[in-house]
Amino acid sequence: MYRRLKQGFADRTGRAAPSRGSCSGVDHVPDFEPHHHIRLLTFNIQVGINTASYHHYLTRSWQHVLPHRGRIENLDRIATLLRNYDVVALQECDGGSLRSGYINQVQYLAEAAGIPYWHQQLNRNLGPVAQHSNGLLSRFRPLDVTEHRLPGLLPGRGAIIARYGDADDPLVLVIMHLSLSKAGQVRQLAYIHELIANYRHVVLMGDLNNHAEELLTNTPLRDADLVPLPATAHSFPSWRPERALDHILVSPSLEIRNSEVVSYPLSDHLPIAMDIALPKGYLETF
Repeated sequence: MYRRLKQGFADRTGRAAPSRGSCSGVDHVPDFEPHHHIRLLTFNIQVGINTASYHHYLTRSWQHVLPHRGRIENLDRIATLLRNYDVVALQECDGGSLRSGYINQVQYLAEAAGIPYWHQQLNRNLGPVAQHSNGLLSRFRPLDVTEHRLPGLLPGRGAIIARYGDADDPLVLVIMHLSLSKAGQVRQLAYIHELIANYRHVVLMGDLNNHAEELLTNTPLRDADLVPLPATAHSFPSWRPERALDHILVSPSLEIRNSEVVSYPLSDHLPIAMDIALPKGYLETF
């Protein structure tokens, strides 16, 4: 169990290299089955830093570089939430560096939450200082998982695409963390739009750093016919949500049974949850 690493790097005089960009063995991961609904969650975890005020960006900034004894406890609280979901999109994870105690946070959360499949995408490798990553956790075995480097002036943004179900007509989940600039977002979403253009059942999840109305009207996503959460689904900052920066956008073929901003302030972002139903005819293909 990965929890043995909770004893910390203080016990690791001969540190082993952390696993990076890898996923769990698939022997114990169940195949995607014709469930009538899937519980989704997206969460920017800010590398396990609990931020509850603007001044914490200054007073806790050292935790972006150095380890902190409360980080594991915060990850355990996050894992408690993740147990309630089938597919989880994670942003701002650390893949195993000094600041995380050389713990791959994607793997740690998967094992702590009892979710059998995980995949880490390393987007910005700063060696022992930081391993900036996205993560996918899944209770089902994907058909395949691919990593994509998103275009931008500064490297370090990426997307994970996981396909499930029927290979000829899959459910496609895209996990991403977009740039802050509008120009960067337009370039990155043009790239994503090309990747999803030929699929009927698509879910875009992640920290998109902009409001849905802007993303769906003034970027290439305007042609994707995606359904957003209500404009009032504010997720940032977690202690006083005023902006809708985190999103789950779905194709109209997928029925939204429930959606919500989850009041679980363990990062500077709040998680977003959605329960979707597969199209009626889709279940008959299994």
